[in-house]
Amino acid sequence: MDSLRRFHLNGLRAVEAVARLGSLSAAADELGVTAGAVSQQVIRTEEAIGRPVFTRTAAGLRPTEFGLAFTSRLRDGFRQLAAAVDLAGERDANRLTVSVAPVFASKWLVPRLQLFNQLHPGLQVRIEATVALVDIDASDVDVAIRVGQGGWPGVKATAFVGQTIFPVCHPGLAADLKTARDLGRVPIIRDANSVIPWDLWLKATGNKGLELGAGPTFSDSSLCLDAAIAGQGVMMGWPILAADPLSDGRLVMPFAEKAATGQFYWFVTSATRKTPHKVKVFCDWLTAELRASLDRVPGLAAEILLP
Repeated sequence: MDSLRRFHLNGLRAVEAVARLGSLSAAADELGVTAGAVSQQVIRTEEAIGRPVFTRTAAGLRPTEFGLAFTSRLRDGFRQLAAAVDLAGERDANRLTVSVAPVFASKWLVPRLQLFNQLHPGLQVRIEATVALVDIDASDVDVAIRVGQGGWPGVKATAFVGQTIFPVCHPGLAADLKTARDLGRVPIIRDANSVIPWDLWLKATGNKGLELGAGPTFSDSSLCLDAAIAGQGVMMGWPILAADPLSDGRLVMPFAEKAATGQFYWFVTSATRKTPHKVKVFCDWLTAELRASLDRVPGLAAEILLP
């Protein structure tokens, strides 16, 4: 392999193309360069070899006896290189990397991935659970699921579900909640890292300034959800987080009112590359599955923004 260091790959490609196609101009068309550039590559390669690969005739370049054997081996080598590149492309085509917040992954997406795998057994899904804004073009992430108002530079973002909020609690606790003012007499579960305050829902429902009850505080919304299911208090939920426990009765919505946050869930892909088929397949499946999930909870299906 050390002998390859004497040669430039472009020169070897030029030599092989001329021998196979029969002319400098035909090789130039295939390689996307000028005939003069191909000629220079051939000359430099012959100088590096130390013997002629072609005989110059009035009809053009003709491989020498050595040139026939040399370019035949080159042709086999480039076929092997092409096969290796195709193999890598097949692997990438069959692997889908999704960047998503941990709470979305654990409470909604991961429990449903088996359904996706059954529909698309040839596609391997890799979940990257993070709240960081990954650089789509500088990573192996195919699609990111973000929450916010959009407007991120350098990406293509498509909103697919609205981020409304509403109180949720264990059915046993709901009996003590006749009106919003009863929230001052029951435990309130708080998320220390949430960017959506209870005050937003209180203001939207005409209860601004209402003093809420004391209760446990957690640093993660997944823990808040677990605490609410266990009957430890009322938490502020949203469609994707609360859909499953609402549909199976582990949680209920004690009040019908919801508040818009101005935020949405977005599919985020590269703005510079064509969206791969595997990403379209995944996004279509996720949207359909999410619609089926929210359809089971009255009033939540309206949050779906895509057909």
